[in-house]
Amino acid sequence: MASVTLDAVSVRYPGGALGLDDVSLDVGDGEFLALVGPSGSGKTTLLRVIAGFLTPDAGRVVIGGTTVAGAGAVVPPERRALGMVFQQHAVWPHRDVGRNVDYPLRRARVPRADRVRRVDEALTMVGLAGFARRDPSTLSGGQRQRVALARALVSRPRVLLLDEALSALDEPLRDRLRLELHTLTRELGLTVVHVTHDRSEALALADRVAVLDGGRIAQIGTPDEIVTHPRSPFVARFVSDATLVEGVVDATGFSADGHPLRLHRSEGLPPAGPACAAVLPSGLDVRPAPDGAAVVRSSLFTPTGGDVVLDWAGLSVRARTAGYRPAVGDRVDVTVCEARIYPSGDGVVPTEAVGVGG
Repeated sequence: MASVTLDAVSVRYPGGALGLDDVSLDVGDGEFLALVGPSGSGKTTLLRVIAGFLTPDAGRVVIGGTTVAGAGAVVPPERRALGMVFQQHAVWPHRDVGRNVDYPLRRARVPRADRVRRVDEALTMVGLAGFARRDPSTLSGGQRQRVALARALVSRPRVLLLDEALSALDEPLRDRLRLELHTLTRELGLTVVHVTHDRSEALALADRVAVLDGGRIAQIGTPDEIVTHPRSPFVARFVSDATLVEGVVDATGFSADGHPLRLHRSEGLPPAGPACAAVLPSGLDVRPAPDGAAVVRSSLFTPTGGDVVLDWAGLSVRARTAGYRPAVGDRVDVTVCEARIYPSGDGVVPTEAVGVGG
């Protein structure tokens, strides 16, 4: 396996659109890194730069200690010893499963006997032992995606790249393959870079998660760090569905602009001045109250309660309840148990506050 390093990489598309802006990143040997972010954030561009489908305008890419892009080096994709699985499995219908899987070995002129053995090994790894002679048209969507994964693994890649590899599958198949992929990559010690729009998938699979925004890395860390210590309002909202509330910090704490939300001052709050409070759904306590200050506008079933959207004095707030499933139209009281406060326009790590609202 191999490590992957991006050193001050920038990419501009024709017309001047920015793809990546001075991105530096280290993926350790055997690490599973997930890339998440909104559409246009740069996550797929970053993956394509590693793969060699895009050449950076600045910076360099190093795989396994070898510079493959930048500093005068341009190593084509087929010589980077990478495996890649796309959202659409791209299994050729006119070739049986074995011929689909052995394609990289044929291109590398691997002898036939070795090809047969390695194809059998790869199919066994992905749970398709004995499928080499099967017609792809007889396979389910999940089986075809496993064929694509076997094709990526058969050449024994240094790094495995996954581009929305599971997103085209239906639940619960996606969930099952997610577990199998997690187990397989760990057993093989693979270095993996995985682009996904599914935040729960990224948090479940990855050793670390990189959140991208506008061609830059907004935050990178373990799933626990990303969820519990978001470094910016953007990360809090994108990863954890936080409600962002503008306001001001003064001697008493945080006060929202034009809203009853108040957060008592706690040690380490930002200096006095404009600020933004990020309130996570898990940081709200919602209780039924006939004369409550908030009205339930949406209520989705969860195994332990409800995932609700509230109209709280004109502010749309997302919350999660436990042991209580409110109905649309119910009035409720809202208590903010925990929030994170960010100085407005500042990228520093936020501080925590507690408060009461209603």
